[in-house]
Amino acid sequence: MKGTNLGEFQELVLLTIGSLHPEAYGVAIKEEIYAHTNRKVTLSTVHAALNRLEKKGLVKSDLGEATNIRGGKRKRNFTITAFGIKMLSEAKRQRESLWDSIPDIVFQVNLG
Repeated sequence: MKGTNLGEFQELVLLTIGSLHPEAYGVAIKEEIYAHTNRKVTLSTVHAALNRLEKKGLVKSDLGEATNIRGGKRKRNFTITAFGIKMLSEAKRQRESLWDSIPDIVFQVNLG
């Protein structure tokens, strides 16, 4: 299906949404990506990826309750859709297939 391929960062955001469930919102996603990858990303980069993922039907969002801690602002929480899970599973299968096809000698030669 055209337009549904996952880029590396989109895949990372999707995986992070899954790991944060049910508390996946922009700031938490940004912080979790940094915690796992040591990769600094801006909140606007995370929001852009979230918008693209939502347009592709891979995630859905809803607004949480307003809180005093957030100055009355509501958090937009994200969850992975069934289609998003299917795409992540396919990406994982493809990566594992590629890893499994690399002969052991490649690692021995390059690491030795």
